Amino acid sequence: MEQHHHHHHHVAAAQKPAPKPVEEHHHRGHSKHGNAHGGHDKHAGHSVEGFRQKFWLSLALTIPILILSDMVQHILGFHLDFAGRKWVLFGLSSVLFAYGNQPFLAGAVAELRHRNPGMMTLIAMATTVAFVYSVAVTLGLPGMDFYWELATLIVVMLLGHWIEMKTVSGASRALEMLVSLMPAEAHMIQSDGSMQDHPVQHLKPGDMVLVKANEKIPADGVVTDGSGFVNESMLTGESQPVVKEVGAKVIAGSVNGSGALKMEVTGAGQDSYLQKVVRLVRKPRPANPKHKTWLTAPLVG
Repeated sequence: MEQHHHHHHHVAAAQKPAPKPVEEHHHRGHSKHGNAHGGHDKHAGHSVEGFRQKFWLSLALTIPILILSDMVQHILGFHLDFAGRKWVLFGLSSVLFAYGNQPFLAGAVAELRHRNPGMMTLIAMATTVAFVYSVAVTLGLPGMDFYWELATLIVVMLLGHWIEMKTVSGASRALEMLVSLMPAEAHMIQSDGSMQDHPVQHLKPGDMVLVKANEKIPADGVVTDGSGFVNESMLTGESQPVVKEVGAKVIAGSVNGSGALKMEVTGAGQDSYLQKVVRLVRKPRPANPKHKTWLTAPLVG
């Protein structure tokens, strides 16, 4: 009994450094995607808090821009004019263009540098055309300015990117918490039938592992002996424990509720289902302009 207690104490103490390989993988993967996919790594250098701050400050600038714009005044049925109004409108829009539009301009530069124009290029093109034309109108070119369209486009895009970053960041943190709870060691069954504890990262397909009651399954695999109820709710969303018998597949990170299970490893470490989900969440999605043109083309045109 003391030996069993000592073993669990050892496993618990060893669990803390377990996420380290995952973090290292994350940084290597992030760097790799950042180099190969600079276009879509549109949030590089920006935090959720940074986008939140940019959104609220840009919204504060947008409100007076809307109030001072002729089109908005016409739509809402009021009139507000004073000497220098167009220059105030020009000044507010210039600040908004330089401050709120900065992530999109930087993202467009990165996309074009990698010869992979995408969503950021479209947004930057729309805002730049609207701003340059509006400034020309302010300086005397016949026509109507697009300051309010420029402001609303920037604010809406900042809101969208803020929400996206917040969602992805939350999902990534949840997965990292789940990975951090993975067991540090597994009860590996040797060829002579004896059992020896091995670090989880050393497991490979074909290894035989024993999972005792109330222990976490250390790798993806197939049950070869025993049966029990396995809790997969943290991974699949299934609220009820699932019966696992000989031949059933089990997922790393799920909890074996009752009965000992012998399993053959089919996927361990970076090849496990859990790690694949982590990579999928962190992987930048391709920014294909063919699928996104509908959003900005009307604004440019």
